[in-house]
Amino acid sequence: MAAGPAVGDTAPEFELDSTQGLVRLSEKLSHGAVLLVFYPGDGTPVCTNQLCDYRDNLGVFSKLGVHVLAINSQPLSSHENFAKAHELPFPLLSDPDRKTCKLYGASGLFGMTKRSLFLIRADGTVLYQQTDVPIFRRTAAELELIISERLKR
Repeated sequence: MAAGPAVGDTAPEFELDSTQGLVRLSEKLSHGAVLLVFYPGDGTPVCTNQLCDYRDNLGVFSKLGVHVLAINSQPLSSHENFAKAHELPFPLLSDPDRKTCKLYGASGLFGMTKRSLFLIRADGTVLYQQTDVPIFRRTAAELELIISERLKR
């Protein structure tokens, strides 16, 4: 499996369907930094806790000028149901052929998406990259410290 972009690399461009329409990374970056959240599955306990934590703390990300995009390989219909059930205000992107997951080194065994985070500055530079064991996740509070420190550089 490819490792994906490292800190300091330029983030690979992508365009994917989402719960909020077509999303192109470069277009999102034109409005500020982006936090890409690769997660294994809609409705799973750890993923639900993670994305609901980010929902509940969206003001933290907004204050830092960071847009949250969550991605996995499940179909858009699954994402729509998941987003509606948990009132997720950020786009959930569907990558059914796993091309974007592979570009970012977030494609795991048996087609499952690896839990990974990428903070990308508006100029497209990767400022932070983290891949976690599936049952662990970074909280919004942890990310606030990381993001604020990385964006100052």
